[in-house]
Amino acid sequence: MGTTTTTTQAYEIKEKLARLEEALLSAAPGLPTLLRDIHQQLKKDPDVVTILTEEECNILVSGLKKQTATEIAVKAIKAPRKKAISKLTAADL
Repeated sequence: MGTTTTTTQAYEIKEKLARLEEALLSAAPGLPTLLRDIHQQLKKDPDVVTILTEEECNILVSGLKKQTATEIAVKAIKAPRKKAISKLTAADL
């Protein structure tokens, strides 16, 4: 895609991200529509993602978390380690 098209799409996405942030703060009903529109535009031109700031990406993630009612894990919980079969004794059975 051309530079003009990418710039126009980047502007449109940034505008929608600003509306998404407002929707998150005011609990507006347009959240799913904004997320869908942003997704469709990013799917058309994935290079636009590289133009987004970290703050804009955080707004998008916050919108997705709210819409899907999920929380992203910060730290993985490790399962307890099991003894290796070769080290098992009759007492372990």
